[in-house]
Amino acid sequence: MKDVMGIINLQEDNKLIRELTDRRAVESMPFAGRYRLIDFTLSSMVNSGILNVGVMLPDKPRSVLDHLRSGKDWDLARRHDGLFYLPSPSEEDSIRKGDLKNFYHNLDFFEHSSQKYVLLTSGSFVYNVDFSQMLRFHQNTSADITMVYYTAKEEQPGRNVVLETAENGLVTDLAEKPAIYDDSKVAMNVYLIEKRIFVELVRYTYEHGGQDLLMDGIIRRANEYNIYACEHDGYVAHVDSTAAYYKANMDLLQPEVWEELFMGNNSIYTKGKDEVPVQYKETAKVKNSLIANGCVIRGEVENSILFRGVTVGKGVKIKNSIIMQKCDIQDDSLVENVICDKNVVISKEKWLKGANNYPLIITKNVVI
Repeated sequence: MKDVMGIINLQEDNKLIRELTDRRAVESMPFAGRYRLIDFTLSSMVNSGILNVGVMLPDKPRSVLDHLRSGKDWDLARRHDGLFYLPSPSEEDSIRKGDLKNFYHNLDFFEHSSQKYVLLTSGSFVYNVDFSQMLRFHQNTSADITMVYYTAKEEQPGRNVVLETAENGLVTDLAEKPAIYDDSKVAMNVYLIEKRIFVELVRYTYEHGGQDLLMDGIIRRANEYNIYACEHDGYVAHVDSTAAYYKANMDLLQPEVWEELFMGNNSIYTKGKDEVPVQYKETAKVKNSLIANGCVIRGEVENSILFRGVTVGKGVKIKNSIIMQKCDIQDDSLVENVICDKNVVISKEKWLKGANNYPLIITKNVVI
């Protein structure tokens, strides 16, 4: 995979998850107690042997920069290649919407790299993928563009690209749909393209008025390229809405999902933080939950995920909830079907309850 450069495109539409992304990019959303969403794509690249990774920064890059920093935790702080940040164009250059302008204004990064292929991904997917298998498939089929898809097991809303393929993997139809249904083949926003073709695609599409790389560069010009797709049969979650974020976190409470993502041969890496172990006091009761280091538990926690440094008071009951870093849930409170962002304080004897399929959201630094 030394011939492949990885690109993580962080230009995501956050309209359906705006409550949690007001001050951060979608890809830097806290996830699974100690990770960020971008960790899954970045770790998959590193585990596949990709040593040159460019991050296409969003309009609000601070949270991404703070998390990734030099890339040391992913072994990307290197003298040659390593981790690179590709900034969005200045305001006077950003009249056109879409992500295509970002690729166009950073074409020199692609042209000056020594790699032959470009692996283009999104940072809002949760998976653990070996991209080296994708490269072999791409070379064996002599494809211009290779995609990765998964087969949907249930109906899902949101912006999704659905495709149809022949038996050999040749893509025969490709379209964006507002919802997907059982057994649909859904693209994972992973594209492997020879660098020469990628540069031509970006330059031609942008200079002819295109705005979105997927819609204007790939879907509308699909008949000009030899496009193949290979299937990923493992766990996949696309976090593009609040409901999807909540469901993906709750999925981790299933042992088989957790084992596939975190207990296999390929690890998921994140920024290291030294925290003391969890303190379970005499009155603590915890069932089917993920509890991160630094937490102090005196109450009851069931089917929930607690991030680092959360304090749970005596008599508290937390169920089916996500409690982010350094929240303080004080004595005799009830929290059910709730997402608490960082540094939230829920004072004594407060009862908070959301709907089963759509949680109540408490934004960052709020005191209730």
